[in-house]
Amino acid sequence: MQSKGSNTRLSGMASRSRIPTLLLFMFAAFSSIYVAGRLWQDSENRVYLIKELDRITGQGQSAISVDDTLKIIACREQHKKLAALEMELAAARQEGFDSKHSTETTGTNSKKRPLIVIGILTGFGRKNNRDAIRKAWMGTGAALKRMEHKKGIVVRFVIGRSANRGDSLDRSIDSENRQNDDFVILDNHVEAVEELPKKAKLFFVHAADKWDADFYAKVNDDVYVNIDALGTTLAAHFDKPRLYIGCMKSGEVFSEKSHKWYEPDWWKFGDKKSYFRHASGELYVISRALAKFISINRSILRTYAHDDVSVGSWFIGLDVKHVNEGKFCCSSWSAGAICAGV
Repeated sequence: MQSKGSNTRLSGMASRSRIPTLLLFMFAAFSSIYVAGRLWQDSENRVYLIKELDRITGQGQSAISVDDTLKIIACREQHKKLAALEMELAAARQEGFDSKHSTETTGTNSKKRPLIVIGILTGFGRKNNRDAIRKAWMGTGAALKRMEHKKGIVVRFVIGRSANRGDSLDRSIDSENRQNDDFVILDNHVEAVEELPKKAKLFFVHAADKWDADFYAKVNDDVYVNIDALGTTLAAHFDKPRLYIGCMKSGEVFSEKSHKWYEPDWWKFGDKKSYFRHASGELYVISRALAKFISINRSILRTYAHDDVSVGSWFIGLDVKHVNEGKFCCSSWSAGAICAGV
């Protein structure tokens, strides 16, 4: 049996142990109330600030949400990945001018993006030139299709219509096209020497709308093109989204009406009568972004007496990378050259 003294000690110890416990509970309760009050006050402050921001800006939401911030971060990451893929694409195309990264997939169908669309501007009575080009570097039939599918290089002769629509000139071109299937016929353009700048513009418009290529080129029908050298050169420029490459020059502006190269707008080029720097018309290449720019702004782009001057004028005020490439100078043939006059 326990003694009376021991019972008294146990009762006293139990009483003393309940007092700290009670104080602890009270402290915890007051702390919870305090924290909850501060959180509620902070929440009210945030709601008030957001409402004030909405009232001042006149917007129904905060300036930028967490979701929007995450989207911006994701876009930046995608931009870095895209830059890396473009570098891989440039290296891969040096081998065959094609790459798995240039394949666009829509549903179950995949479509390879062409490396370049080349428009050879030609005219009536130039069949001998066209046949020479077909034999020398363009190819016909299966060879032409193979170059498109294997190397991603699309080549077409570009011509308009006769002033006397449906005459023997038009019928001759239609017959030649049925035989070779290698023309872009601009039905809304009338063939004339003075209309060549408009013809060049219409080609870029048509090509940009029909083919989603990386590059677009204009070539004269008396020029030989080294396709392999062209592809290798362009592969080094995939990092330039707005590229304008060619044999850059700055020729004289002629104000005399009797001159062969008379420029009606000669006065716009200043007292020295010299054109701004532009690529020679024998062969020049522009990137997809610039071709799309021409297509979108076709109705307001001014043309001058020459197609190469006109094209160069469209890019003067844009953030465009002008590349003066000696390999595009067709007047001289050298090792590694891209073109030569024939």
